[in-house]
Amino acid sequence: MTEAGSKASDKAGGAYRVLARKYRPSDFSTLIGQEPMVRTLTNAFAAGRIAQAWMLTGVRGVGKTTTARILARALNYKTDAIDQPTVELSQEGEHCRAILEGRHVDVIEMDAASHTGIDDIREIIEQVRYAPVSARYKVYIIDEVHMLSNQAFNGLLKTLEEPPPHVKFIFATTEIRKVPITILSRCQRFDLRRIDAAVIKTDLARIGGLEDVEAEDDALAMIARAAEGSMRDAQSIFDQAIAHSSGKVTAGTVRDMLGLADRSRVIDLFEHLMKGDVAAALAEFRAQYDVGADPATVLNDLAEFNHLVTRLRFVPEAGEDAALSEDERVRGLEFSRALSVRVLSRAWQMLLKGIQEVQSSGRPMAAGEMVLIRIAHAANLPTLDEALKTIEDRPAGSGNGHSSGPAPSAPVGNGGGNGGSHGGDAAMTGAVSAQRMPVSGGGQAMRLVQPAFAEEEAPAPIPPTMQEQPADTMPLASLQDIADLADANRDMAFKVLFRRYVRLVQIEPGRLSLNLAEGAPKTLLGDLTSRLKDWTGRRWIVSLSSEQGDPTLSEEEEGRRQSVMADARADPAVAAILQKFPGARIIDVRIPDAAVEDTEPVAELEPDEDDDF
Repeated sequence: MTEAGSKASDKAGGAYRVLARKYRPSDFSTLIGQEPMVRTLTNAFAAGRIAQAWMLTGVRGVGKTTTARILARALNYKTDAIDQPTVELSQEGEHCRAILEGRHVDVIEMDAASHTGIDDIREIIEQVRYAPVSARYKVYIIDEVHMLSNQAFNGLLKTLEEPPPHVKFIFATTEIRKVPITILSRCQRFDLRRIDAAVIKTDLARIGGLEDVEAEDDALAMIARAAEGSMRDAQSIFDQAIAHSSGKVTAGTVRDMLGLADRSRVIDLFEHLMKGDVAAALAEFRAQYDVGADPATVLNDLAEFNHLVTRLRFVPEAGEDAALSEDERVRGLEFSRALSVRVLSRAWQMLLKGIQEVQSSGRPMAAGEMVLIRIAHAANLPTLDEALKTIEDRPAGSGNGHSSGPAPSAPVGNGGGNGGSHGGDAAMTGAVSAQRMPVSGGGQAMRLVQPAFAEEEAPAPIPPTMQEQPADTMPLASLQDIADLADANRDMAFKVLFRRYVRLVQIEPGRLSLNLAEGAPKTLLGDLTSRLKDWTGRRWIVSLSSEQGDPTLSEEEEGRRQSVMADARADPAVAAILQKFPGARIIDVRIPDAAVEDTEPVAELEPDEDDDF
């Protein structure tokens, strides 16, 4: 049925039909956005390879039920010249109108949401054996099929696998994962895609022309974006916009109707944030809120524009999308050239988290302002690697923690800094100050990187006692030196692992070659590398060697203990005592003063309970 015929029918009947029903596609040539499926069905019908069941899946409004009706019409197509299944439906056939209107006796449409049980499926099973009344095929269209019960699915399996030759099944669902695999394996599956916003915008313009309604391009672009790939949603919103505007559909009326923010004002807000201009950003956010924009919607629009800018940085051709406004296209390209990926990625992450905060907050406006303050504040902060590079590139004695004066810092504007025409990479060159803070117990130091702002006071001078000690004052020549360093830094858990599993192969300044005992944790080498860097203030290269290496500290200690115990047993005095007191045994050997060479080991004996001294 053509649009002109539909329009005439509406006027004759006197009843108004919504645009989603009035301009519902009636054949495959008017089904927009689903070209792969149409091509597959066209080839299948031309070759006579018509399946017994189809599964149509996709989000709401992409045309699943409409496609099912068109497919039923194609299966039962019959005119004076054509009497066979075909996808060429240029003329209205004998059964076409009744099928499209959902009232044909041989095309049974069933909503699985209200017919979920086995009894409903049993009724279908009993009816499929009867031939169609007037059409070529008896077609069962089951919408939202995923809502059938497990018993209903199981009852349908045998009939679906071997249906009578005059029966076809067409299923539609928005939740394909809830459909059992046993059902899917018996159907040809078609995934109906979301319709591109540019395609939706073009079709809305066509509908506007047929309805004698004037609509601005920006208004149609807003509707296409709000529809999120659903043609039915777009037509419903357009229908509402026509009634809301009482004339020309403008971007302002659509914005007011949907509670959207002005896209150009969203871009202005984005620019203020990237410049770090907190005052201007809050003023713009408040102005949009006062005209009816929802705070969460504004943040969503910011995130969408942030994504667009990031995409344009890598795919400049994306700016040719017809669904984009002129401001989005031109200014988005400018931002993509000026802003670094680090800045855009950080803003994206903060917006995603901020949207959730606003949606769950009892005070969404205040929560939204706090999100914007964080983003504007972060726009002036360097990333960690940039901060470290700034410190490493700073000349010696220029405020690296060894001088008695405060570290130099460059002011960062907090109002309207000139971070480029649109807050470019210059916004990321905020100054940092570095200072050395001691690690308790080890006499070593770690670096603390801290942003410096113009409005904050300069850091106080670092006392000489708190400055970093040179790494040369703590040379490491053995495993015991490293164990002592772990003990000094009170890292007892690591010390135990180090003594138990590490075997030394070679050690020299900045380089350590090791072998690990069986059962060593996989992260031990990495942990040792990071701890040596923190404890000594220098980089260490720790490698795993294939050589056996020296015994572990625990093995050395146990070896020394066993040697001393053997010497004690061999001592004549100790042997006499052990012989005098049967059941006594050596439990420990202590050396009172190791500095005296002539001192003999003292064996500690444990008497038997029955012995009497």
